[in-house]
Amino acid sequence: MDPGQQTSHLPPPDALSHPSGEYFTWHHRLQIIGLGFGFYAAIFFLSHLLSSALSRTYNSLLAKEKVFWNLAATRAAFGIQSSVAGLRALTEDSALTRDRVRGQEDWSWFNVLTATGFFVFENVAFHASSLVFRSFDLPLATHHFFALSGYAGAVVWDSLGHYLPMVTLLLEMSTPFTCMSWMLLKAGWARSLFWRANQWVMIHMFHCRMVLTYYMWWVTLTHWDGVSAHVALPQRLLFFTGLALLTFIINPVWTHKKTMQLLNPVDWNFGNKPVPVNGSTGSQSEVSAKPHDS
Repeated sequence: MDPGQQTSHLPPPDALSHPSGEYFTWHHRLQIIGLGFGFYAAIFFLSHLLSSALSRTYNSLLAKEKVFWNLAATRAAFGIQSSVAGLRALTEDSALTRDRVRGQEDWSWFNVLTATGFFVFENVAFHASSLVFRSFDLPLATHHFFALSGYAGAVVWDSLGHYLPMVTLLLEMSTPFTCMSWMLLKAGWARSLFWRANQWVMIHMFHCRMVLTYYMWWVTLTHWDGVSAHVALPQRLLFFTGLALLTFIINPVWTHKKTMQLLNPVDWNFGNKPVPVNGSTGSQSEVSAKPHDS
């Protein structure tokens, strides 16, 4: 048998879920992970090409800000996929809801694998950018580490159910609104009604993220016997450490920052720079204070 076609541990015959056997071949898994990586890398470069051609705001940004702009657009696209997957897991009667510890389906496998590909891309882009621009965001790096480790673990320990991984993806619900918030802020529209409305929705999404983390604690605690019996110890340590950081540190800090940004629009991703005001004038060299028209 070709090594690429060798199977890993197959799901138990009495499992309630019956995903296709091809999802238990490493050849197929790596193909889907590569597809996820390539798709989101393509969105990153497509964002660059379209923004360069169509946006004066983008062309006036510093190189580091352009990378952040394109990463924001890529995260927004992934946020849409993640929200659909997470809402499906929460609302659809499926193998995932019938067995929240071991339930799997083809669509959940596809999302786990493409999410792994996205997190590989995001970590590569983040650390390459940090190296080139000699900067480092520890909270974001921690978030990326646990995201990639968690979904890679779900691929390696393939008897793990996909209910919690799919619900975890729903935490990305805020990313499309975060993307619009930052792009409009850089374009000088931070005083506009549309920016404020988007900011209100984004803040609400961050509060929903906090409620979702509480729900994830409840699911794990009410299914503790199954979790302790069927989830590998390294995966449990990763999951609960990441969930604790999200619940008690990352989510509250980000929610606070986004709320304060509504009251005082500043670009806290780049040293709390004052935002440009659409229609004002400024120095060409002071990019962060320059008026931008998209």
